[in-house]
Amino acid sequence: MVEGAPTLPRMTPFSVLDLSPITQGSDAAHSFRNTLDLARHAERWGYRRFWLAEHHGMPGIASAATAVLIGHVAGGTSTIRVGAGGIMLPNHSPLVIAEQFGTLESLYPGRIDLGLGRAPGSDQRTAQALRRNLSSDPNEFPRDVQELADYFSVSPRQAVRAVPGTGLNVPLWILGSSLFGAQVAAAFGLPFAFASHFAPAQMMPAIELYRGEFRPSRDLAKPYVMLGFNVFGADSLERAIFLATSMQQAFVNLRSGRPSQLQPPADGYTEGLEPQERAILDQVLSCASIGTPEMVRSDLHNFIKQTGADELMITSQIFDHAARLRSFEIAAEALT
Repeated sequence: MVEGAPTLPRMTPFSVLDLSPITQGSDAAHSFRNTLDLARHAERWGYRRFWLAEHHGMPGIASAATAVLIGHVAGGTSTIRVGAGGIMLPNHSPLVIAEQFGTLESLYPGRIDLGLGRAPGSDQRTAQALRRNLSSDPNEFPRDVQELADYFSVSPRQAVRAVPGTGLNVPLWILGSSLFGAQVAAAFGLPFAFASHFAPAQMMPAIELYRGEFRPSRDLAKPYVMLGFNVFGADSLERAIFLATSMQQAFVNLRSGRPSQLQPPADGYTEGLEPQERAILDQVLSCASIGTPEMVRSDLHNFIKQTGADELMITSQIFDHAARLRSFEIAAEALT
């Protein structure tokens, strides 16, 4: 990207998206220790939120029991907001989610976020094992969002109550990687988080649709957009390129139907790829920065200028934990 970051009129808030990656030869327990360590560092570096994502049956992702892991992270930190980025609502009863996040909000008041997605976060067989209703009705997700919001409200007409949950202020977000999520967020007057870190193709149309159709709500007076962005920062360009190959392997393996644990970085990995595999990475990495602190600063500031993002959600799938911490530190330095 162009060298020299533009001056921003305000400091853009920045947050962490963590998948609690399981690295090759490791296990979930080790991943959870690394997740908490990352959250504690992120809190010190000025990150606003620390979000965890629901995925199932993925050998390289340990955050399947998302609400449980949120409690672990919130209990080990003090001020950073902790939440779901997100809970895949079709997998669950809205009442169960209201109770889970009502419990988290009761334990850690004022620090819990609840991002909601429509995808299953798994393959179809795993989705069926979750006992989810595989409905093709596009209205199912908005109805579930409304039901969930009702459980947090205080209304004498509410026949079923979430205890804990009723009357608690748990901010809801709509997550999406398409125009559908933008429409839902706009209709409900909720903040919108777009998954540009892995599905950037419809990012700009989704942002425009959300902002154009947004209806102010009791919770939000004007549109608020958070965008995902990959950062692979290191103290040299060569090192950053090397570190990014772990994520590149993960994406190629996933899209090829071979999901795996997060692999060690590999020299010259992209040179041996087939054209269709290179195309996958070119598309994904259109919302990414791979480089030195100066390059990361320029890329992040240019991305904010291009999109008008209200907040960035930084993710960094790096094999070595210390290198991953350094990458998140570089991103924080770039945005403060």
